[in-house]
Amino acid sequence: MTDSAQIVLASNNQGKIKEIQALLTGVQVLTQSVFGIDACPEPACTFVENALLKARHAALHAQLPAIADDSGIMVDALKGAPGVRSARFRSAVATDAENIQHLLTVLQAVPASQRRARFICVMVYVEHAEDPCPLIAQGVWEGSITTQAHGVQGFGYDPVFWVPALHCTAAELAPEIKNTFSHRAQAVQNLVALMRAKSAYLTGIV
Repeated sequence: MTDSAQIVLASNNQGKIKEIQALLTGVQVLTQSVFGIDACPEPACTFVENALLKARHAALHAQLPAIADDSGIMVDALKGAPGVRSARFRSAVATDAENIQHLLTVLQAVPASQRRARFICVMVYVEHAEDPCPLIAQGVWEGSITTQAHGVQGFGYDPVFWVPALHCTAAELAPEIKNTFSHRAQAVQNLVALMRAKSAYLTGIV
């Protein structure tokens, strides 16, 4: 990767865009909105399939390498739900606040000891729309669901995601702290390592 390299980021989620742009260095990250690319449908039942669909869609229309992520929160008491439907848990047009309230309502009778959850992020990189060997990375952030929202930072389910190691919710963390621990930070770091390894191999360094 060089400073002149351009990659299109397949997302219209402003929270994700802000986090990923802060985490990726050494490349120029252009959002798909710069190219007038509409959001890609996410019909698959797995994070990796949805991420690949989004990356290939953006790469096709931008004619550039693309990065996409699919992420969500998985709650053990709900057998992994909301999962890939995290952004649409309450409804297809739900706000973050509505999704949070729906999750708290569903878990109302679940005791604290059974509210374990984790954020999952799967991030992919494709050289072009038909790349037969995409790079795939994953990040996992373990925690639990609180009984009420706390904090104003972040987005999505951050206000109800309790981080035991830091004794607060994700929404109570400053962005630079969250970007050290989060599932998305882990996925970006893992993806960058794969990209560097691929670049080194292709240029004969390793």
